[in-house]
Amino acid sequence: MSTKKTLALMAAVLTTLATSSAMAFDGGAPANAFDAQSLAALGAGLAIGLAALGGALGQGRAAGAALEGISRNPGAAPRIQTPMILGLALIESLVLFAFAIAYLLLNKVLP
Repeated sequence: MSTKKTLALMAAVLTTLATSSAMAFDGGAPANAFDAQSLAALGAGLAIGLAALGGALGQGRAAGAALEGISRNPGAAPRIQTPMILGLALIESLVLFAFAIAYLLLNKVLP
């Protein structure tokens, strides 16, 4: 089985599982305040962890591609460097945005 078919099958299975569990949710309130606080803390931890991981991977790929382009054509370094720095700044701003979201979620946990 090809990689694309495997990924499509995995996406279909995960979508089916996610929608079936979402349909089973009754929409009721949490059992107590500690449930809501623990879920907010879990969300904050996951948000900053995934943002840091994704930002690091994105910045690594962007810098690697820029360095490869510069090594193939050194004369194009100024034309590659400026968009690379802009891209790195935008990636970093997304990580900082996720940090702000995690901080806001953490404020829901701590009274």
